[in-house]
Amino acid sequence: MSKTLWVIDPVHSEITFKVRHMMITNVGGCFDHFEAKMRSSADDFSDAEMSFEASIDSVNTRNENRDTHLKSADFFDAENHPKLSFVSSKLTKKDQNQYTLEGDITIRGVQKKIELQAEYLGSVIDPWGQVKAGFEIEGSIDRTAFGLNWNTALEEGGVALSESVMLKITVQMIKQF
Repeated sequence: MSKTLWVIDPVHSEITFKVRHMMITNVGGCFDHFEAKMRSSADDFSDAEMSFEASIDSVNTRNENRDTHLKSADFFDAENHPKLSFVSSKLTKKDQNQYTLEGDITIRGVQKKIELQAEYLGSVIDPWGQVKAGFEIEGSIDRTAFGLNWNTALEEGGVALSESVMLKITVQMIKQF
């Protein structure tokens, strides 16, 4: 059976992240420009294969200085590594709407295996006749494993940024006919 192609609806999707700042709060951001595709033949998406790509230049933390720093060689090194990507390798159904999504994420030219938790939120036909499916995907990565090593020590102890980055991806996928 052939697999149906689904593409991300960027207007109704967001790719966000948070990192602990000064060890007292979380500071977040997102990527404004991204693409994703999914292929599946199963109604419950249990056989889905997914790929995702985001433009590093589109990182947005609502602070221009911080965004510039994130694009620099201290972090993403956007000049040499303009995109980050994810390609799924396995999707395991845990119960009716819960999945474990495994795959390879590439950041700054470094590829690592990652495991994310995914929830299928349902499918609908929108007012224009498009079939859409919604998903929430969460997980975390160690930013230093990808060469995003910048940090500074605090006078009271601790560091400015945690190594762990929390990811939350909310997407609507559009079925292609």
